[in-house]
Amino acid sequence: MTRIVVTPIEEPADLLARRPDLVWISPVTSIYGWGEALRLAAGFGPNRFGRAEEGFADWSAAAELVNPGSLAGPVAFASFTFDVRSAGSVLLVPAAAIVRHGDMWHSITVDGAEPGAPPDQSGVAPDKPDRPRYAGASIPDVQWLEAVATAIGLIDQGEAEKVVLARDYALWSKTPFDPIRLLDRLADRFPACFVFRVDGLIGASPELLVRRQGRSISSQTLAGSAPRSDDQAEDERLGKELLTSDKDLREHASAIASVGRVLGELCELLEREAEPTLVKLANVQHLGTRFEGKLIGSMSALELAGRLHPTAAVGGTPTSVATDLIRRLEHMDRGRYAGPVGWIDAGGDGELAIALRCAELSGARARLFAGAGIVAGSLPEAELEETRIKLLAMQSAFD
Repeated sequence: MTRIVVTPIEEPADLLARRPDLVWISPVTSIYGWGEALRLAAGFGPNRFGRAEEGFADWSAAAELVNPGSLAGPVAFASFTFDVRSAGSVLLVPAAAIVRHGDMWHSITVDGAEPGAPPDQSGVAPDKPDRPRYAGASIPDVQWLEAVATAIGLIDQGEAEKVVLARDYALWSKTPFDPIRLLDRLADRFPACFVFRVDGLIGASPELLVRRQGRSISSQTLAGSAPRSDDQAEDERLGKELLTSDKDLREHASAIASVGRVLGELCELLEREAEPTLVKLANVQHLGTRFEGKLIGSMSALELAGRLHPTAAVGGTPTSVATDLIRRLEHMDRGRYAGPVGWIDAGGDGELAIALRCAELSGARARLFAGAGIVAGSLPEAELEETRIKLLAMQSAFD
Protein backbone atom coordinates (compact mmCIF):
# COMPACT_ATOMS: atom_id res chain seq x y z
CA MET A 1 0.00 0.00 0.00
CA THR A 2 1.22 3.50 -0.86
CA ARG A 3 2.17 5.44 2.27
CA ILE A 4 1.79 9.22 2.32
CA VAL A 5 3.29 11.20 5.18
CA VAL A 6 2.43 14.85 5.85
CA THR A 7 4.77 16.64 8.27
CA PRO A 8 4.83 20.26 9.50
CA ILE A 9 8.28 21.81 8.89
CA GLU A 10 10.10 25.08 9.43
CA GLU A 11 10.32 27.47 6.49
CA PRO A 12 13.05 26.08 4.20
CA ALA A 13 15.68 28.06 2.36
CA ASP A 14 15.73 28.73 -1.40
CA LEU A 15 13.68 25.84 -2.78
CA LEU A 16 14.27 26.65 -6.44
CA ALA A 17 17.96 25.95 -5.78
CA ARG A 18 16.92 22.32 -5.12
CA ARG A 19 15.69 22.19 -8.73
CA PRO A 20 12.11 20.99 -8.30
CA ASP A 21 10.42 19.20 -11.18
CA LEU A 22 7.04 20.77 -10.43
CA VAL A 23 6.44 24.32 -9.20
CA TRP A 24 3.52 26.50 -8.19
CA ILE A 25 4.26 29.88 -6.61
CA SER A 26 1.43 32.22 -5.64
CA PRO A 27 0.73 34.78 -2.91
CA VAL A 28 -1.57 32.25 -1.18
CA THR A 29 0.04 28.84 -1.76
CA SER A 30 3.41 27.64 -3.04
CA ILE A 31 4.24 24.02 -3.86
CA TYR A 32 7.57 22.53 -4.95
CA GLY A 33 7.56 18.91 -6.11
CA TRP A 34 10.20 16.30 -6.98
CA GLY A 35 9.70 13.10 -8.93
CA GLU A 36 6.41 11.43 -9.82
CA ALA A 37 4.29 9.18 -7.62
CA LEU A 38 1.36 9.28 -10.05
CA ARG A 39 0.87 10.45 -13.64
CA LEU A 40 -2.60 10.50 -15.16
CA ALA A 41 -3.16 11.33 -18.81
CA ALA A 42 -6.61 12.92 -18.81
CA GLY A 43 -7.29 12.30 -22.49
CA PHE A 44 -9.67 14.26 -24.69
CA GLY A 45 -13.10 15.84 -24.40
CA PRO A 46 -14.85 17.91 -21.77
CA ASN A 47 -14.78 14.96 -19.35
CA ARG A 48 -10.99 15.07 -19.04
CA PHE A 49 -11.34 17.09 -15.82
CA GLY A 50 -13.57 14.43 -14.30
CA ARG A 51 -11.28 11.59 -15.36
CA ALA A 52 -8.27 13.29 -13.79
CA GLU A 53 -10.13 13.99 -10.55
CA GLU A 54 -11.53 10.45 -10.33
CA GLY A 55 -8.12 8.89 -10.90
CA PHE A 56 -6.53 11.09 -8.24
CA ALA A 57 -9.35 10.37 -5.77
CA ASP A 58 -9.08 6.59 -6.30
CA TRP A 59 -5.30 6.65 -5.82
CA SER A 60 -5.57 8.82 -2.70
CA ALA A 61 -8.31 6.67 -1.16
CA ALA A 62 -6.23 3.51 -1.60
CA ALA A 63 -3.19 5.02 0.15
CA GLU A 64 -2.32 5.04 3.84
CA LEU A 65 -2.22 8.63 5.07
CA VAL A 66 -0.07 9.62 8.02
CA ASN A 67 -1.21 13.18 8.58
CA PRO A 68 -0.21 15.03 11.74
CA GLY A 69 -0.52 18.32 9.91
CA SER A 70 -3.48 20.29 8.63
CA LEU A 71 -3.30 19.42 4.93
CA ALA A 72 -5.90 17.24 3.25
CA GLY A 73 -3.49 14.53 2.20
CA PRO A 74 -1.50 14.57 -1.06
CA VAL A 75 -1.43 17.40 -3.60
CA ALA A 76 -1.47 17.08 -7.37
CA PHE A 77 -0.39 19.42 -10.15
CA ALA A 78 -2.74 19.69 -13.12
CA SER A 79 -2.46 21.21 -16.58
CA PHE A 80 -5.14 20.96 -19.26
CA THR A 81 -5.27 21.74 -22.94
CA PHE A 82 -7.29 24.66 -24.19
CA ASP A 83 -9.11 22.59 -26.81
CA VAL A 84 -10.98 19.38 -25.95
CA ARG A 85 -9.53 17.87 -29.15
CA SER A 86 -5.89 18.44 -28.16
CA ALA A 87 -3.63 15.91 -26.45
CA GLY A 88 -1.58 16.73 -23.36
CA SER A 89 -3.93 17.21 -20.39
CA VAL A 90 -2.20 15.74 -17.36
CA LEU A 91 -2.38 15.36 -13.58
CA LEU A 92 0.83 14.68 -11.62
CA VAL A 93 1.40 13.78 -7.98
CA PRO A 94 5.00 14.48 -6.93
CA ALA A 95 6.84 11.76 -5.02
CA ALA A 96 7.90 14.46 -2.55
CA ALA A 97 6.63 17.98 -2.07
CA ILE A 98 7.11 21.01 0.13
CA VAL A 99 3.94 23.08 0.54
CA ARG A 100 3.31 26.56 1.90
CA HIS A 101 -0.22 27.62 2.84
CA GLY A 102 -0.04 31.17 4.14
CA ASP A 103 2.72 31.05 6.77
CA MET A 104 2.50 27.28 7.36
CA TRP A 105 4.94 24.85 5.76
CA HIS A 106 4.58 21.06 5.35
CA SER A 107 6.40 18.28 3.57
CA ILE A 108 4.47 15.52 1.83
CA THR A 109 6.33 12.32 0.98
CA VAL A 110 5.15 9.23 -0.86
CA ASP A 111 6.75 5.93 0.14
CA GLY A 112 9.70 7.65 1.79
CA ALA A 113 10.77 9.86 -1.12
CA GLU A 114 12.93 12.85 -0.25
CA PRO A 115 12.31 16.47 -1.31
CA GLY A 116 15.15 17.66 -3.56
CA ALA A 117 18.84 17.50 -2.82
CA PRO A 118 20.45 20.49 -1.09
CA PRO A 119 21.77 23.14 -3.48
CA ASP A 120 25.41 22.06 -3.37
CA GLN A 121 24.49 18.53 -4.56
CA SER A 122 21.87 19.35 -7.17
CA GLY A 123 22.49 19.32 -10.89
CA VAL A 124 23.08 22.68 -12.49
CA ALA A 125 22.65 24.06 -15.95
CA PRO A 126 25.67 25.13 -18.02
CA ASP A 127 27.50 28.15 -16.58
CA LYS A 128 27.27 29.91 -19.90
CA PRO A 129 24.08 28.85 -21.67
CA ASP A 130 23.78 29.69 -25.32
CA ARG A 131 21.69 32.71 -26.24
CA PRO A 132 18.09 32.16 -27.39
CA ARG A 133 17.54 32.30 -31.11
CA TYR A 134 14.16 33.32 -32.49
CA ALA A 135 12.69 31.11 -35.19
CA GLY A 136 9.39 32.89 -35.82
CA ALA A 137 5.72 32.02 -35.55
CA SER A 138 3.63 29.17 -36.93
CA ILE A 139 2.09 31.60 -39.40
CA PRO A 140 3.53 34.88 -40.75
CA ASP A 141 2.40 38.13 -39.18
CA VAL A 142 0.56 39.14 -42.34
CA GLN A 143 -1.50 35.94 -42.26
CA TRP A 144 -2.34 36.49 -38.59
CA LEU A 145 -3.44 40.03 -39.42
CA GLU A 146 -5.71 38.60 -42.11
CA ALA A 147 -7.16 36.15 -39.56
CA VAL A 148 -7.94 39.04 -37.21
CA ALA A 149 -9.55 40.99 -40.06
CA THR A 150 -11.67 37.94 -40.90
CA ALA A 151 -12.75 37.64 -37.26
CA ILE A 152 -13.69 41.35 -37.16
CA GLY A 153 -15.76 40.91 -40.30
CA LEU A 154 -17.65 37.96 -38.81
CA ILE A 155 -18.24 39.90 -35.60
CA ASP A 156 -19.58 42.86 -37.60
CA GLN A 157 -21.97 40.43 -39.33
CA GLY A 158 -23.28 39.27 -35.96
CA GLU A 159 -21.82 35.75 -36.01
CA ALA A 160 -19.90 36.29 -32.75
CA GLU A 161 -19.48 38.94 -30.07
CA LYS A 162 -15.83 38.26 -29.25
CA VAL A 163 -13.07 35.93 -30.46
CA VAL A 164 -9.66 35.57 -28.81
CA LEU A 165 -6.94 34.82 -31.35
CA ALA A 166 -3.51 33.67 -30.23
CA ARG A 167 -0.15 33.33 -31.92
CA ASP A 168 3.01 31.48 -30.99
CA TYR A 169 6.72 32.22 -31.25
CA ALA A 170 9.44 29.57 -31.45
CA LEU A 171 12.86 29.78 -29.78
CA TRP A 172 15.85 27.48 -29.94
CA SER A 173 19.32 27.32 -28.47
CA LYS A 174 22.49 25.24 -28.78
CA THR A 175 22.15 24.25 -25.11
CA PRO A 176 18.99 23.18 -23.23
CA PHE A 177 17.01 25.97 -21.64
CA ASP A 178 17.24 25.87 -17.85
CA PRO A 179 13.69 25.87 -16.38
CA ILE A 180 14.91 26.84 -12.91
CA ARG A 181 16.68 29.93 -14.25
CA LEU A 182 13.48 30.87 -16.08
CA LEU A 183 11.31 30.30 -13.00
CA ASP A 184 13.63 32.38 -10.86
CA ARG A 185 13.43 35.27 -13.30
CA LEU A 186 9.65 35.02 -13.64
CA ALA A 187 9.09 34.87 -9.88
CA ASP A 188 11.33 37.90 -9.39
CA ARG A 189 9.72 39.99 -12.13
CA PHE A 190 6.08 38.98 -11.57
CA PRO A 191 5.66 38.50 -7.79
CA ALA A 192 1.87 38.92 -7.93
CA CYS A 193 1.43 36.29 -10.67
CA PHE A 194 1.02 32.52 -10.53
CA VAL A 195 4.42 31.12 -11.47
CA PHE A 196 4.30 27.49 -12.58
CA ARG A 197 6.19 24.55 -13.99
CA VAL A 198 4.10 21.52 -14.93
CA ASP A 199 5.27 18.83 -17.36
CA GLY A 200 7.22 21.13 -19.67
CA LEU A 201 4.83 24.08 -19.41
CA ILE A 202 6.35 27.07 -17.63
CA GLY A 203 5.01 30.57 -17.10
CA ALA A 204 3.75 33.42 -14.93
CA SER A 205 0.01 33.91 -15.28
CA PRO A 206 -1.80 36.97 -13.94
CA GLU A 207 -5.28 35.42 -14.18
CA LEU A 208 -6.88 33.33 -11.44
CA LEU A 209 -9.45 30.97 -12.94
CA VAL A 210 -10.66 29.66 -9.58
CA ARG A 211 -9.48 29.13 -6.02
CA ARG A 212 -11.48 26.90 -3.65
CA GLN A 213 -11.00 26.78 0.13
CA GLY A 214 -13.84 24.73 1.58
CA ARG A 215 -17.01 26.32 0.25
CA SER A 216 -15.32 29.68 -0.38
CA ILE A 217 -14.31 30.41 -3.97
CA SER A 218 -12.47 33.24 -5.72
CA SER A 219 -11.87 34.14 -9.34
CA GLN A 220 -10.39 37.11 -11.15
CA THR A 221 -11.19 37.94 -14.75
CA LEU A 222 -8.73 39.90 -16.89
CA ALA A 223 -9.61 41.26 -20.32
CA GLY A 224 -8.62 44.50 -21.99
CA SER A 225 -4.96 45.50 -22.11
CA ALA A 226 -2.66 48.48 -22.46
CA PRO A 227 1.13 48.88 -22.36
CA ARG A 228 3.09 50.25 -19.40
CA SER A 229 5.45 53.22 -19.46
CA ASP A 230 8.55 54.01 -17.42
CA ASP A 231 7.28 57.58 -17.23
CA GLN A 232 4.79 57.75 -14.33
CA ALA A 233 2.58 60.41 -15.90
CA GLU A 234 2.41 58.52 -19.19
CA ASP A 235 1.73 55.24 -17.36
CA GLU A 236 -1.18 56.85 -15.50
CA ARG A 237 -2.52 58.29 -18.76
CA LEU A 238 -2.43 54.83 -20.39
CA GLY A 239 -4.25 53.35 -17.40
CA LYS A 240 -6.98 55.99 -17.39
CA GLU A 241 -7.39 55.56 -21.13
CA LEU A 242 -7.84 51.81 -20.64
CA LEU A 243 -10.45 52.34 -17.91
CA THR A 244 -12.54 54.46 -20.29
CA SER A 245 -11.91 52.59 -23.55
CA ASP A 246 -15.23 51.50 -25.08
CA LYS A 247 -13.57 48.66 -26.99
CA ASP A 248 -11.72 47.29 -23.95
CA LEU A 249 -14.71 47.68 -21.63
CA ARG A 250 -16.87 45.69 -24.04
CA GLU A 251 -14.20 43.02 -24.26
CA HIS A 252 -14.02 42.92 -20.47
CA ALA A 253 -17.80 42.82 -20.03
CA SER A 254 -17.98 39.70 -22.18
CA ALA A 255 -15.41 37.96 -19.98
CA ILE A 256 -17.17 39.01 -16.76
CA ALA A 257 -20.47 37.68 -18.06
CA SER A 258 -19.04 34.24 -18.90
CA VAL A 259 -17.52 33.77 -15.43
CA GLY A 260 -20.50 35.28 -13.59
CA ARG A 261 -22.95 33.05 -15.43
CA VAL A 262 -21.17 29.84 -14.39
CA LEU A 263 -20.40 30.84 -10.81
CA GLY A 264 -23.85 32.34 -10.35
CA GLU A 265 -25.39 28.90 -10.93
CA LEU A 266 -23.04 27.20 -8.48
CA CYS A 267 -22.97 29.71 -5.60
CA GLU A 268 -25.58 30.62 -3.01
CA LEU A 269 -23.77 33.93 -2.60
CA LEU A 270 -21.64 35.60 -5.28
CA GLU A 271 -20.15 39.08 -5.16
CA ARG A 272 -18.00 40.90 -7.66
CA GLU A 273 -16.30 44.25 -7.92
CA ALA A 274 -18.73 46.86 -9.20
CA GLU A 275 -16.27 48.33 -11.71
CA PRO A 276 -13.13 46.98 -13.40
CA THR A 277 -9.85 47.96 -11.78
CA LEU A 278 -6.34 48.20 -13.22
CA VAL A 279 -4.08 45.20 -12.75
CA LYS A 280 -0.56 46.47 -13.41
CA LEU A 281 2.21 44.03 -14.36
CA ALA A 282 5.81 44.71 -15.35
CA ASN A 283 5.14 45.28 -19.04
CA VAL A 284 1.34 45.45 -19.44
CA GLN A 285 -1.78 46.50 -17.55
CA HIS A 286 -5.20 44.88 -17.70
CA LEU A 287 -8.77 45.54 -16.72
CA GLY A 288 -9.59 43.16 -13.87
CA THR A 289 -12.71 42.12 -11.95
CA ARG A 290 -12.63 39.87 -8.87
CA PHE A 291 -15.38 37.45 -7.81
CA GLU A 292 -15.90 36.00 -4.30
CA GLY A 293 -18.56 33.42 -3.49
CA LYS A 294 -19.92 30.58 -1.36
CA LEU A 295 -20.62 27.29 -3.10
CA ILE A 296 -24.04 25.67 -2.85
CA GLY A 297 -22.48 22.20 -2.61
CA SER A 298 -19.02 20.68 -2.35
CA MET A 299 -17.84 20.96 -5.95
CA SER A 300 -14.07 20.57 -6.16
CA ALA A 301 -11.64 23.13 -7.56
CA LEU A 302 -10.96 20.89 -10.54
CA GLU A 303 -14.64 20.49 -11.38
CA LEU A 304 -15.11 24.24 -11.05
CA ALA A 305 -12.23 24.78 -13.47
CA GLY A 306 -13.85 22.40 -15.93
CA ARG A 307 -17.14 24.27 -15.70
CA LEU A 308 -15.50 27.68 -16.19
CA HIS A 309 -13.14 26.76 -19.03
CA PRO A 310 -12.91 28.32 -21.54
CA THR A 311 -13.89 31.74 -20.26
CA ALA A 312 -14.55 34.51 -22.74
CA ALA A 313 -11.23 36.05 -21.65
CA VAL A 314 -9.34 33.37 -23.59
CA GLY A 315 -12.00 31.94 -25.93
CA GLY A 316 -14.77 34.32 -26.84
CA THR A 317 -18.54 34.67 -26.98
CA PRO A 318 -20.61 32.64 -27.73
CA THR A 319 -18.22 29.91 -26.58
CA SER A 320 -19.00 27.28 -29.23
CA VAL A 321 -18.86 29.79 -32.08
CA ALA A 322 -15.64 31.33 -30.82
CA THR A 323 -14.02 27.91 -30.39
CA ASP A 324 -14.85 26.98 -33.97
CA LEU A 325 -13.43 30.27 -35.23
CA ILE A 326 -10.23 29.75 -33.23
CA ARG A 327 -9.78 26.33 -34.84
CA ARG A 328 -10.39 27.81 -38.27
CA LEU A 329 -8.33 31.00 -38.03
CA GLU A 330 -5.33 30.37 -35.74
CA HIS A 331 -3.70 27.63 -37.85
CA MET A 332 -1.95 26.14 -34.80
CA ASP A 333 -2.64 23.90 -31.83
CA ARG A 334 -2.57 25.95 -28.62
CA GLY A 335 -1.71 22.88 -26.59
CA ARG A 336 -2.01 23.81 -22.92
CA TYR A 337 -1.70 27.54 -23.53
CA ALA A 338 -4.84 29.29 -22.14
CA GLY A 339 -5.93 26.09 -20.40
CA PRO A 340 -6.29 25.64 -16.62
CA VAL A 341 -3.05 25.04 -14.70
CA GLY A 342 -2.52 24.71 -10.96
CA TRP A 343 -2.90 22.34 -8.03
CA ILE A 344 -5.57 20.43 -6.13
CA ASP A 345 -5.57 18.40 -2.92
CA ALA A 346 -7.42 15.24 -1.92
CA GLY A 347 -10.10 17.30 -0.15
CA GLY A 348 -11.11 19.19 -3.29
CA ASP A 349 -9.40 22.48 -2.48
CA GLY A 350 -7.08 24.00 -5.02
CA GLU A 351 -5.96 26.97 -7.06
CA LEU A 352 -5.97 27.06 -10.84
CA ALA A 353 -4.91 29.88 -13.12
CA ILE A 354 -5.28 30.30 -16.85
CA ALA A 355 -1.98 29.36 -18.49
CA LEU A 356 -0.97 32.74 -19.93
CA ARG A 357 2.48 34.33 -20.38
CA CYS A 358 3.87 30.82 -20.79
CA ALA A 359 6.13 28.62 -22.88
CA GLU A 360 6.34 24.96 -23.74
CA LEU A 361 9.88 23.74 -23.10
CA SER A 362 11.51 20.76 -24.76
CA GLY A 363 15.24 20.70 -24.18
CA ALA A 364 16.77 23.37 -26.39
CA ARG A 365 13.43 24.26 -27.95
CA ALA A 366 10.68 26.53 -26.63
CA ARG A 367 7.34 27.76 -27.90
CA LEU A 368 5.89 31.00 -26.49
CA PHE A 369 2.27 32.16 -26.72
CA ALA A 370 0.17 35.33 -26.52
CA GLY A 371 -3.37 36.24 -27.52
CA ALA A 372 -5.67 39.20 -28.00
CA GLY A 373 -9.43 39.62 -27.67
CA ILE A 374 -11.13 40.66 -30.91
CA VAL A 375 -14.40 42.60 -30.72
CA ALA A 376 -16.20 45.13 -32.91
CA GLY A 377 -13.89 48.09 -33.37
CA SER A 378 -10.69 46.07 -33.04
CA LEU A 379 -7.79 47.01 -35.34
CA PRO A 380 -5.61 44.13 -36.63
CA GLU A 381 -2.36 46.10 -36.28
CA ALA A 382 -3.21 47.08 -32.68
CA GLU A 383 -4.02 43.46 -31.79
CA LEU A 384 -0.72 42.27 -33.26
CA GLU A 385 1.14 44.88 -31.19
CA GLU A 386 -0.73 43.70 -28.07
CA THR A 387 0.52 40.14 -28.60
CA ARG A 388 4.08 41.45 -29.09
CA ILE A 389 3.90 43.27 -25.75
CA LYS A 390 2.55 40.18 -24.00
CA LEU A 391 5.23 37.95 -25.54
CA LEU A 392 7.87 40.17 -23.98
CA ALA A 393 6.97 38.79 -20.53
CA MET A 394 8.38 35.38 -21.46
CA GLN A 395 11.02 36.63 -23.88
CA SER A 396 12.58 38.68 -21.08
CA ALA A 397 13.03 35.51 -19.02
CA PHE A 398 14.94 33.83 -21.83
CA ASP A 399 17.13 36.81 -22.80
